[in-house]
Amino acid sequence: MPYKNTNIFNKARKSMAGVGRSTSSAAAAVTSAASPVFIPMVVMCLLFWFFYRSLFAFPVWFDELVGKALFFGLPVWLYVMVTGTQKITLTLRAGLFKRGLSLGLAVGGVLGFVASLLALYQRGGGVQPAALFMADGFWWEFFLALLTGFWETLFFFSFVMIVLQDTWKHWPLLKQVVVVAAIFVAFHLPNAILRFSGPAIIYQAILLFLFAIGQAFLFARERNAYALVLSHAIWGMVLLIHF
Repeated sequence: MPYKNTNIFNKARKSMAGVGRSTSSAAAAVTSAASPVFIPMVVMCLLFWFFYRSLFAFPVWFDELVGKALFFGLPVWLYVMVTGTQKITLTLRAGLFKRGLSLGLAVGGVLGFVASLLALYQRGGGVQPAALFMADGFWWEFFLALLTGFWETLFFFSFVMIVLQDTWKHWPLLKQVVVVAAIFVAFHLPNAILRFSGPAIIYQAILLFLFAIGQAFLFARERNAYALVLSHAIWGMVLLIHF
């Protein structure tokens, strides 16, 4: 009888171990961000966004508050619902906010300083103090810049970059970053074409590409969406003021 009980115990233990392995495998499958719908969804978003910017001319506040919520936010939400992945939403967890705020201010400050120097070099003149935060409309524009930073960080980095890294893990980081930056530029080309012409479009594309490269490296290191949202907003405000 003891021998039989031992056999029963061993079988139960093996059965439980098998269940544990299958549970772990299922959990890994759920948390993985890779999915066959990724590429079709990104292409579809690009086409819809291109037609939206080409056919309609809504106010900036509408584009940032409604347009990007539909074309950037909604697809990400649908992707999370379909795949069950938590990696995308984890980049916005509350525990990252404090560090993200510090990093965003630091990186955004550096970007703003460099952009200001470039503007000074192009236009000449001197440096004068200006309390821009007291100017009419400054905080409204900053709010719109934060919206831009949030939706674009959510889509291009929390979504596109995470899924790309999970899908093509064998790629070196530089290749992943370049692909993400190229997708970032592709989505911004319609706006550049509408606002600029000739060589200015190429200049804007290069500027956007370099900015996206920096943001992608920051995201790869930190996986902190808050840092990118704030640095993006500050960068956008500096461009609005100087360019």
